[in-house]
Amino acid sequence: MATEMIFQKDAYVRDFDASVVASEGDGVALDRTAFFPGGGGQPADEGTIMFGDSSRAVLKSRRDGDLIWHELDGPAPEVGAEVEGTLDWDRRHRLMRTHTALHILCGVVWRDYSAKVTGGNMQPLSGRMDFEFENMSGELVGEIEDKINLEVGADRPISVRFLPRDAADRDPDLIRTKINLLPAGITEVRVVDIEGLDLQADGGTHVASTAEVGRINVTGYKSKGKANKRIEIAIA
Repeated sequence: MATEMIFQKDAYVRDFDASVVASEGDGVALDRTAFFPGGGGQPADEGTIMFGDSSRAVLKSRRDGDLIWHELDGPAPEVGAEVEGTLDWDRRHRLMRTHTALHILCGVVWRDYSAKVTGGNMQPLSGRMDFEFENMSGELVGEIEDKINLEVGADRPISVRFLPRDAADRDPDLIRTKINLLPAGITEVRVVDIEGLDLQADGGTHVASTAEVGRINVTGYKSKGKANKRIEIAIA
């Protein structure tokens, strides 16, 4: 049994029905879920699960093999129970905007400076990305900030599709990180496409267009090593 990951095909689903397929203490695994379990620097979703007359806060979700488990703030429903899940949508949407902002940053840096990503992380409306740059300056960072906001203003559509692993492996541009982080066992690769700017293997959630991100401010930059420079951003 595997959990159907609703968020992989439609990041805008906020509410969903599901059945419990495994239950242990305060944790529950569902046959389908819209809760993103965290990964790639994007935190796990939060929200609520209702069953019968009971409601539980979803404190965290995580992936374990083919199942996605939801950590609740109280005893979980039993196997076979029907539940209704609801995301903390404001938080999720902020993370979607932030994740897309980081892809815009990555796309511009790859296109114009050929620098690969060496790390990244995010919280709602703020994040950072590390790149394989030898040198970084305030002038360069200001140039990058102008360029990424031009891409926001371009209102580029964003779409998701799935490719066979062998096809993805033949396209080196799909992996922008210095190290290929795709597990060997994955046979199908989810690809996020910012039309005309960025095409990457990615498992997280994104908005539907670059304009939905809003203004991206570069809030800082620093050296993290000889060829490792960090750019920090915040979404207005």
